[in-house]
Amino acid sequence: MKAHTEYITFETRKREEFVRITDEVAGIVSRSLVKDGFALVSAMHITAAVYVNDWEDGLIEDIREWLDGLAPRKNYRHHRTGEDNGEAHLKNLILHHQVILPITGGRLDLGPWQQVFYAEFDGRRPKRVVVKILGI
Repeated sequence: MKAHTEYITFETRKREEFVRITDEVAGIVSRSLVKDGFALVSAMHITAAVYVNDWEDGLIEDIREWLDGLAPRKNYRHHRTGEDNGEAHLKNLILHHQVILPITGGRLDLGPWQQVFYAEFDGRRPKRVVVKILGI
């Protein structure tokens, strides 16, 4: 069994931003030399998420609107700490912070429309994603 870890780093420019990271994850899988296994892709921030879905602007806007309906910007108890990002924490819980992706034949084994996204809900600063590859 092999293990390989790399980090994807970038800076978000908006408070909420959806960043496609499929190519970066695929590059890490390739460098790992793992032929059969799994890739764990995990946001290293509690106000962000990683998810898999279609890369289509209308769908991304639908997801954003759906999340805003479930976790709107309002005065949360969390804001008593001096923060103003209560809804960002809730959106993380809805989409979750990580995904596990299959590796087959040394490549990500995604469906024809599946893409990997990092969703930021309290951005405008440097961000990190850990990618952990396990397999043979």
